Amino acid sequence: METGLARGLKDVVLDTTESSYIDGEAGILLYRGYSIHDLAEKSNFEEVCYLLLYGQLPTRAQLEAFQSRLVAERALPSEVIQVIRLVKDSHPMDALRTAASALSSFDPDVEDNSRDANLRKSERLIAKFPTIVAAHHRIRRGFDPVAPRSDLRHAANFLYMLDGRDPSPEAVEAMELDFLLHAEHGANASAFAARVTASTLSDMHSAIVTAIGTLKGPLHGGAAEAVQRMTNEIGDPSRADDYIRRKLANHERIMGFGHRVYRAEDPRARHMREKARALGEKFGHTEWYQILTQVEKDMAPYQSRGIFVNVDFYAGAVYALLGIPEDLFVPIFAIGRIPGWCVEILEQYENNMLIRPLLKYVGPMDLPFVPIDQR
Repeated sequence: METGLARGLKDVVLDTTESSYIDGEAGILLYRGYSIHDLAEKSNFEEVCYLLLYGQLPTRAQLEAFQSRLVAERALPSEVIQVIRLVKDSHPMDALRTAASALSSFDPDVEDNSRDANLRKSERLIAKFPTIVAAHHRIRRGFDPVAPRSDLRHAANFLYMLDGRDPSPEAVEAMELDFLLHAEHGANASAFAARVTASTLSDMHSAIVTAIGTLKGPLHGGAAEAVQRMTNEIGDPSRADDYIRRKLANHERIMGFGHRVYRAEDPRARHMREKARALGEKFGHTEWYQILTQVEKDMAPYQSRGIFVNVDFYAGAVYALLGIPEDLFVPIFAIGRIPGWCVEILEQYENNMLIRPLLKYVGPMDLPFVPIDQR
């Protein structure tokens, strides 16, 4: 690497944060000081959203009031539904980005960039993201959107809106866990992009649209999709060895392994691994889990180089077992990540400084200008 360059801003510390702590060497992730393992085993997505936005775990009364506010904000304006109909043939991430942008036109706090207003906008966005994704999925298949229900929690309501049927307890538990594990993860590419937009003192909806566009990139949000395609391509655990050997011989990447931050196993991966195993056994489709565990065994020698499975490695199998199409994998990531984006934006506003890195020029210098008729 050329002296003075930090390509990709690798290992550059941008600012301070109180939202999450990551120790990539030890494989530790904390939300506001709480272990991801304790939260995954003892908490729920709404409680984690409150923790991230308001800085502390809620009392029962605070959580109930928060959940009521989310329920009240789930429905979309009819005009936004019309926008979704107009872009029904778009990729679900494009539809989410467009609808999120359109929501700003109907937000009563759109011109107010105060902290209280941005907290209200955060709650509205958290509440409406699942409705956008489910409505687009229904419309593109030729059906009307399913209205959100007030008696269902966040994850259960999302699954219900996808097909209008009550989801199984196992499906709800899996989706709840997935949302929780994705809720916040420091200055990842999409959160950083949102912070750049917020640093210009643009509005929260603009910063969220920036984040959605960044998450869409396959190097950020697309790993679960790619892992599931790999799993289907392998087809049987007995073919995993040859597949991995062939990919590595061709210097191709094995998706779902390695992470920009972690040099140990991603602490979220263990929970998705267990969920993939349990769902496979419950639904009688253990082959995906068996293929993935075999791939993980074949990749074990690379752990000495800090290459372990990440959270997305087993996520694709979980989604597939729930009957979710591949092009919804990244939008589901976004539904989980929206509270993290919001808190990163709130932190940026709190102690703002315009984010403006430099580029080192390596092109020619002092070229003589040649008039057009002499070129």
